[in-house]
Formats: sequence, structure tokens, C-alpha cells
Amino acid sequence: MPVFYNYKPSARRGYLFDEVSPLYAFGYGLSYTTFEIGSPRLAKKRIRTKDSARVSVEVKNTGKREGSEVVQMYIRDVVSSVTRPVKELKGFQKVLLRPGESKTVTFEITPDLLSFYDVNMKCVVEPGDFEIMVGNSSQDSDLKKVLLRVG
Repeated sequence: MPVFYNYKPSARRGYLFDEVSPLYAFGYGLSYTTFEIGSPRLAKKRIRTKDSARVSVEVKNTGKREGSEVVQMYIRDVVSSVTRPVKELKGFQKVLLRPGESKTVTFEITPDLLSFYDVNMKCVVEPGDFEIMVGNSSQDSDLKKVLLRVG
């Protein structure tokens, strides 16, 4: 049975009330080292519908070997005029780090990343709150969140 990370809130059903979580979340991967992803920081916490925002997150190699990590950014429109997915992958960056090394990863949040087609099939950015989630997989426990207010 297919399993998606970007399901709609009312579409989370399993076969005969069975658990529907995947064994490995979207974006899951193994490494020979470990990483720590800090809390996301917004350059601006409030923007207008035609403006852009920037979110940054610190990534640190906490292991003893060099390794690569793929940092993923998901966005969720908290309240909208049509049903929206609980999270959508809107950006990712691969970063190579030596043991103990840290780097800041930055994502640009443009109006294009916040837009969707409304009931009239018009591409719009609606005012409201957007949850910006950053982590190394789509699993909720792997994501750190910050709220961006648009309007």
C-alpha cells in the first residue's frame, strides 16, 4: 500500500484500522556518523504575501567520521481555504562535514513556495500562519519547527 509524507489531514487511514506509518520515513538515510540539527531561525517572522523570507539552521557533525547530511525543509499552511497537505517538501541541501564541524544551511522562502491553487484554480498566497519545518527526514520527531506569519 502506498504511504505518503504529504497526505491530507482527513486521508490518514490504514487497512482495517492498522498502523499506517512507514517503516522508514521519507528522507531517512543511514550514515557512518551522527548529526545534530539546531532550531530553525527566521530572518523575518512576519512578511507580506509578495515578500520572501529566509530560514537558517545550524548543522553539526557530532560523530567521529566525515559525513554528508541532507537537510530538508517542509512547509505547512496552517489554515487555508482548501484542504492542504500536512507538510510539503519545499527545499533540501546536502552538506559535507568533518568531525566536529558546523555549517549554517539557509533556505529562501519565496511566495512561489507558499502558493497553491484555490477553488477557482487561481494560484494564490493566502494570509495566515505557515509552519516551517527543518530536519533530516519527514518524520515529525526529526523536524524542528518555526512559525512564519504572512499577511
